Amino acid sequence: MIVGDAEAWINQFRRFDERLLPRIVRIVPKCVAKLGRNALEDDITLNLVNRLAVDPIARGIVFFEYQHHPSTVDEIGSEKSTGEIDFVAHFSRTRKIYLAYECKRLNIPSGSSKKSLATEYVKEGVHRFVTEQYSEGLPMGCMLGYVLDGDVPDANAKVRGALKKHELQIALDGEPVDLESIQSALRFSSRHKRAKSGLLIEVRHSLVSCMSC
Repeated sequence: MIVGDAEAWINQFRRFDERLLPRIVRIVPKCVAKLGRNALEDDITLNLVNRLAVDPIARGIVFFEYQHHPSTVDEIGSEKSTGEIDFVAHFSRTRKIYLAYECKRLNIPSGSSKKSLATEYVKEGVHRFVTEQYSEGLPMGCMLGYVLDGDVPDANAKVRGALKKHELQIALDGEPVDLESIQSALRFSSRHKRAKSGLLIEVRHSLVSCMSC
């Protein structure tokens, strides 16, 4: 739950995300190069977070946690886990103010073709921010797409198509807005109305090539 000016927090989250992404864009292909082109999502993310923790630039920005368990308070006042976010950047000692990064693989090579997984990106990623399973009471969350075949424009088109197809389920508020690319990553944002609180959340999408330059 945000304490204070929500607009100030969302601006801080945006600035942080833009500082972190150049490091992510550089590190992700190195992780996949070691793990293989069909690397699993959790393995990529674990290696990414471990590298961010020792990266001379990223480690000075904030504290990262792999597989963070957000919680909510039940009717008897006990805290219960609402899921498992791939990784978060913490902005408070209470672990209640954080910027979540939910990671999904896209364009997975499969023989002579590929599996898009854009629908899973939306239904098993974006939707969890909308229901407040992730980032409850927070104004922003991030989706990070690992584009395994390196075709970021193709992945971008398919993710946007999946957002449009499931716009009612994810309570899409208006059209996605393009953001400035950061190195090879294509970026855009979408807004969603949360049923539980009635508040809007901004989801920032960054689609990153897993192929080394």
